[in-house]
Amino acid sequence: MSSSSSPASAASGSSPAPHVVEDCLGIVQLLSDGTVTRSDDCSSIPLLCNVPSDLPVEWKDVVYEEAHGLRLRMYTPTSHAGDGGKDKLPVLVYFHGGGFCIASFELSNFHSGALRLAGELPAVVLSADYRLAPEHRLPAAHEDAESVLSWLRGHAASPAADPWLAASADFDRVFVCGDSAGGNIAHHLTVRCGSGRIALAPARLAGCVMLWPYFGGEDRMPSEVPAPAGSEAAMNIALFDKTWRLALPAGVTRDHPAANPFGPESAPLDGVHFPAVLIVDPEQDVLRDRVTDYVARLTAMGKHVDLVKFAGQGHGFFVFDPFGEASDKLVRVVRRFVCGS
Repeated sequence: MSSSSSPASAASGSSPAPHVVEDCLGIVQLLSDGTVTRSDDCSSIPLLCNVPSDLPVEWKDVVYEEAHGLRLRMYTPTSHAGDGGKDKLPVLVYFHGGGFCIASFELSNFHSGALRLAGELPAVVLSADYRLAPEHRLPAAHEDAESVLSWLRGHAASPAADPWLAASADFDRVFVCGDSAGGNIAHHLTVRCGSGRIALAPARLAGCVMLWPYFGGEDRMPSEVPAPAGSEAAMNIALFDKTWRLALPAGVTRDHPAANPFGPESAPLDGVHFPAVLIVDPEQDVLRDRVTDYVARLTAMGKHVDLVKFAGQGHGFFVFDPFGEASDKLVRVVRRFVCGS
């Protein structure tokens, strides 16, 4: 059906109705007047998840930042709940993906992945939400992630810490972790801790885990080309370009420091202390060359970086199928890195 303005409305000088400028998977739409519509229907995301009912993990939601009502979900293996402080566990602070624009720790597959990591590493997992773009453009998500570490530092320093943390958390073994946009957040937290911008003591950042981190840049990497018509994966460069347009401050390019760690305005990383870093790079990820370049640059600076490639897998494979065969291997890789076995 078509429509047109009536002569009366044209004569009155009324503005045309707002139209959609950007549409992200039908979940988030940016309109021409700057307003945003957001749907709770995430059925457009290809999620395939059957969660075992007997996982030995308990969880609860807590508010970590009152001003914006931001929450995280805390997971701990039931074998360590209230055990009097024996055999304390590493703390994995996890940030979900979604291009900074969509998703939450409540999404079934992020919940399932956190359950699995908590139970099988084992670890105390803190899966945190953060403000989403375009309502809250970067650096909002990075600032919220800093608040998570500030919240954790407060519990590490307090005799009145959350009882689950007091019973099970080894604050000397804190790891920041995330997939896609969450991997980007993990990088920025690591840099801010290593440069002294974030004070974590008495807790200690022991490592960083980035799962297919979401970085960008104006100059394309060889893998960052549109796939032939009819063969494009769901996680493609057109989608990533769109989420950068929605997430970055208005008017900037993908070379902004939030997107490109090595862009013209990004601070040098040579003198920044990095803990050990684990990076997972799926072979079929459109961002694979950018991730490989990131690893090569850090390695040239003398940083300790372990890169693990996953043949036959694409961007987000652990999220889309947390209990699949490739995810079995991923959990083993993360366990070796975090727990040393």
